[in-house]
Amino acid sequence: MATDNRPKVRKVLILTLVLNVVVMAIKATLGVLTGSLSLLADALHSVTDGANNIIGLVANQFASPKPDREHPYGHQKYDALGALAVTVFLCIASFEILSSAIERIFVGGDAIKIDSGALWILLIVLGINIFVAYYERYMGKKLGSAFLVADAQHTMSDIWTTLMVIAGLIGVWLGRKWNVPQLEALDVVMAFPVAVLVFHSAWEILKENLPWLTDKMAIPPEKIRSLAMSIPGVMNCHAIASRGVVGRQVFIEMHLIVEADDVKTAHQITEEVEAKIEKYFSPVRTVIHVEPPSYKSERITYEGDSE
Repeated sequence: MATDNRPKVRKVLILTLVLNVVVMAIKATLGVLTGSLSLLADALHSVTDGANNIIGLVANQFASPKPDREHPYGHQKYDALGALAVTVFLCIASFEILSSAIERIFVGGDAIKIDSGALWILLIVLGINIFVAYYERYMGKKLGSAFLVADAQHTMSDIWTTLMVIAGLIGVWLGRKWNVPQLEALDVVMAFPVAVLVFHSAWEILKENLPWLTDKMAIPPEKIRSLAMSIPGVMNCHAIASRGVVGRQVFIEMHLIVEADDVKTAHQITEEVEAKIEKYFSPVRTVIHVEPPSYKSERITYEGDSE
């Protein structure tokens, strides 16, 4: 049975929500004061950070690993659904950044007002982002939370976007000092790679959580068969299926041919098989259909699966 770590996950989400709100407020204020498009786009990206934390808190409320009458396999897919919501927000943020940059190119905008004080503040904001990303990823791995890991990936993209924004604004600042007006275009130019990075983060989150939601094979059936065959009394096993995510929760089904003359002996063999699988893939729920020695099948798993 999977451990219910939701209270610990909730504490992480509340802490990161507070920090993300602070970061968002600083970026938005500086973006308005300076007139920087890339900084305003970065602030929009940070809005999704806070929104994701709120979504995570809601998903966390429902994502209990414990089964009940209505959800006999638990509720952990709510966690993956929350991670997909992060993907949606990232795609929206990417579109908004690109559309704003294109508008600035064709329509133009006000001159950017930037000074060294604003740049130092942004470096402090960058430090907060780095702390949030690594802390959230560490806790996500430790607690087995798909949402925390996905949100950390989102915040990691925030680090790169903030770095590019700072680089662009430094260029604008130096352009003013050196009287090179062409460098002011860096603010708009930097908005494009920011949008690409944001979209890339969305794609990575989608790839990580779709297998869980679509019941993709979690463990190669040959590996499960090898573990089962190592138990004395097991003659063969077939029709092996697995789903879930190793380290989070895995469900395994199989047919087991055992050398046993009574139900008690057959049951003891299946208990040993389940214990062996649990040792390698915990937390896991294994369902075994026992068959007599006279039954034979060479089919390890299901055929006709798409590549």
